[in-house]
Amino acid sequence: MTHLWVRAESRDNEDRVGILPDGVAALIAQGMQVTVEESPTRVIPIDEYRAAGAEIAAEGAWVDAPEAAIIFGLKELPDDGTPLRHRHIMFGHAYKGQPDGQRLLARFKAGGGALYDLEYLEDADGRRVAAFGYWAGYAGAAVSLLAYAAQQDGRECPPVTTWQSSQAMREKVRAALADKRPDALVIGALGRVGTGASDLCEALGLTVTKWDMAETASGGPFPEVMDHTLFFNCILARPGTPVFVPETTCSDPRALRVIGDIACDPDSDFSPVKVYDRATSWDAPVIRVCDDPPLDVMAIDNLPSLLPRESSTDFAAQLLPHLKTLETLDQGVWGRANTHFKTYIQKVTT
Repeated sequence: MTHLWVRAESRDNEDRVGILPDGVAALIAQGMQVTVEESPTRVIPIDEYRAAGAEIAAEGAWVDAPEAAIIFGLKELPDDGTPLRHRHIMFGHAYKGQPDGQRLLARFKAGGGALYDLEYLEDADGRRVAAFGYWAGYAGAAVSLLAYAAQQDGRECPPVTTWQSSQAMREKVRAALADKRPDALVIGALGRVGTGASDLCEALGLTVTKWDMAETASGGPFPEVMDHTLFFNCILARPGTPVFVPETTCSDPRALRVIGDIACDPDSDFSPVKVYDRATSWDAPVIRVCDDPPLDVMAIDNLPSLLPRESSTDFAAQLLPHLKTLETLDQGVWGRANTHFKTYIQKVTT
């Protein structure tokens, strides 16, 4: 019997979950065993999972779960160096040269477990089958606009926290902007992330320039980026990704005041935004990278958790059809994810 173990998220400001109670009930009806850990922060109360038929375990109990259990979470595990013996479904952020990712892979190699990275869960044509991208784009644009409003008022961007709905988030931004009307450039505009960023800006009546593969096919440089007040990077860092914001930006003439690096891969060798080197946080949403004139970078790496209920509901609906195929873990989307893992784990030295 396939045993799916839904772990509690261990990182700060992470309220999302990848499966809802109705999804748990569907898996159990199909013959799977489902365990859900208690969590003080998860947006869905544990009693709803209990009512759906899940077995309930203490927070963090996955470390002692049966070896055959498949551990399912979203964000990173505690970085404690312990070997990982289970099969894990999660966003590993491990295949683009990130230092934390290399340590994670070393732990899998030491423990004999395996990573089924949600970012690399793809159909036969290489398209991702489940993503939080739309809500990352929507929330990333919102926080970046809050940062712009604060900057123009001579203030630092205030801390952010969860919103109950996208409407509440949008109205918060509308009030902060007041009569300010910055324009924005979205690169990756045709994807999920870019669509979310564009939708938020257009709902606020802002002018949005939308670029995608056709506009960036030349490989750069792209001085046009500097002509916009805001720039939203919505393209995942991969080999061959062009540079959109070079290291010389602070000394170049520019209208650019805020960068929303929604893709947020500052540790990657392939990052297209070269003016910063670390993610930002809910407590400090931006980094000031230039002073005269100011330029702030927003690079929060768990933006969808600002809208935990809407983003979880959307993602869980996308993923559930594939969770139903866990009994054939060596095939389909799971088999392709495992191929990625095997490719990268071979390069790890312990």
